[in-house]
Formats: sequence, structure tokens, C-alpha cells
Amino acid sequence: MDIRIQKTETAIKNAFMELRAQKPIEKITVKELCRLAQINKSTFYTHYDDIYALSDAMQAEAIAFVLGTISLQQEWSVKQPGALTRAIFQAIAAHRPLIDGLFPLRERTRLANALETGIRAMIYEKYPKLRDDVEKSILLSYCIQGGYHAYLNNPDVDQETLVRVIERISRTLQPLY
Repeated sequence: MDIRIQKTETAIKNAFMELRAQKPIEKITVKELCRLAQINKSTFYTHYDDIYALSDAMQAEAIAFVLGTISLQQEWSVKQPGALTRAIFQAIAAHRPLIDGLFPLRERTRLANALETGIRAMIYEKYPKLRDDVEKSILLSYCIQGGYHAYLNNPDVDQETLVRVIERISRTLQPLY
């Protein structure tokens, strides 16, 4: 990618994150974003259709970052649900500021569903037999969604304690494989 395009993309995204920290997406205008990013409106519209398209693209990018972080952690396995749980939460924690900026509370379910879909795809690629096992599918949803919401709803608990408790719960349920 051309360095000028990269710089413009970075300026747009940084301006969006700065504005997003101050107000809801409905209140952000292309005009103020462009002023902050020091670009003109036509440049913005060359890259995105509107503020919502920018937000969607950045959310998809954040989800890809989290999933990429999980897939790079080689120690996880569905045979060890605790290790998988730890990998998921370490990935979320590594990208927490980005997640918090892009996914307000009312959109956290969207993030959880996207992460579940992506994690399932990784698991099914590695363990294709699990795709048709209804019991394992339910267990996987429970571990991902329940653990994710426990993590987000307990921000005052230190991360290691929280991950250790969720990891222990995952191990006691039943191995996925």
C-alpha cells in the first residue's frame, strides 16, 4: 500500500478513535473528523461511504486482531479448554483499549458473537469432527460467551485472577474433544 494512503488511513482512524472517546457515533460528523484528521471530505469519501462504514471496518479489523492473536498462541487446544480460555482472554486483554473504543456497551454482544464465530472457525478447521456435535457446540458457546461476559463485567478483578477462575470453570465442564 502507498505510504500516503497508509498515512491517510491512520489519520482517519486516529481521529475517529479520538472522537469516539468523546461522543457516540451518531454525534460524529464527517466534517469534524476531517478537520481533526487534517484531510478534506473528498479524501474521506474515497476511503469510506460514511462514519458507520468506517466504524464497521475498524470493528472488523479489531476482531481480526483478536482472532489473529488467538491463532498465534500454539498452546491452546480443545483438549485443554482452560488453555483455550486463557488464549481467548489474553487476546482480548491485549486489544482491550481498541475494543473499548470501538464497541460501546450496547455493541458488546456483536463483538462476542463475532469472536465466537471466528473461534469456532479456527476450532472446526483444526477439529472438523466437532462441527456436527451439538453437545460440544453448546459447550463451546457457553465457554466463549460466558467467559467473555464474565471478563467484561468484572473490570475491577485483576486479570490473572479472573482468567484463572474462568479457566478452572472451563476445565471442570468437560473437554471439547
